[in-house]
Amino acid sequence: MTPDPDDLELTDAEEEALHELQLGIEYVHRAYGTLLQFHHELGHAMDRMGTAEARLREAGHEEWADQLRDEHLPAGAISDRWTFELVEEFSEDFLEDVDAFEGEVREELADGLDHVTERQQKRRLRVRAQRDD
Repeated sequence: MTPDPDDLELTDAEEEALHELQLGIEYVHRAYGTLLQFHHELGHAMDRMGTAEARLREAGHEEWADQLRDEHLPAGAISDRWTFELVEEFSEDFLEDVDAFEGEVREELADGLDHVTERQQKRRLRVRAQRDD
């Protein structure tokens, strides 16, 4: 059962801190999505370069095809690391830890309830709308 936000006894400072933490987590997830997009985009680029290697060979440019095959296609995106490794490390070493931290703070301050500030805003707007009827 979801806790009732009206039953929470958060100070304004606690509510604001929790809200900022949750917004921060949302941006971490957006950054992860951008990293996944980067991973996929670079994968597509490498596929195209693989096709370019074959076309260079067909056109009689073996040296360029060999250089592409030997130097560029197997190279890592960053410091000889492939993007899947960056995605894995980000997920395992950062995203999971910061998600767990946010969950602990939310559990302690708000009985695990997510989006406390938004729930309060929703309640205030609905009360105002009913009052103005």
